[in-house]
Amino acid sequence: MSERLRDYHGKRDFARTGEPEGREGHTGAKPRFVVQIHDASTLHFDFRLQVDDVLKSWSVPKGPSDVPQDKRLAVPTEDHPLEYEEFEGVIPHGEYGGGTVIVWDHGTYEPLSHDKKGRAVDFGQSLERGHATFRLHGSKLHGTYALTRFREGSWLLVKAAEGRAPGHGTPDPRRARSVRTGRTLAQVAAEEN
Repeated sequence: MSERLRDYHGKRDFARTGEPEGREGHTGAKPRFVVQIHDASTLHFDFRLQVDDVLKSWSVPKGPSDVPQDKRLAVPTEDHPLEYEEFEGVIPHGEYGGGTVIVWDHGTYEPLSHDKKGRAVDFGQSLERGHATFRLHGSKLHGTYALTRFREGSWLLVKAAEGRAPGHGTPDPRRARSVRTGRTLAQVAAEEN
């Protein structure tokens, strides 16, 4: 088990949950991202960016927005295995994060972080410093976004203004459909229970 996944493993009983254990170590050519909708004790979005061999993860209560003026609170959670990008299903109640999960969006991203002299900065280091900029290439989300830490344990996820037509904000999570299967949260829950 990867040291970076220790918290993830410590919170799950893989005999009870269908979540991936994360034993593979592949990273792929381009870094990946995934946005999942999670109907747990509170309905929220999980925003995950691949950094090396894990998905760095944030809980985004209102979900990412494609409107530049929208500032979204993003609360860091434990690193997840890369295989979590594909996870969709029901986490049993009584397990950490119990509830239904769908993959709302996924794709690749380009790290854009740089120092004051314009030199590229390693993406993991930019997150450690508290500000990372990246361009999403998803099925639903496109364009430049930034994650900025504004106090310990709290970040903001914001889309940059890029001269495009304004976006539509965040979808209604109860009506949103999986980019992988076309199912809603209710359909996934009904099929797996």
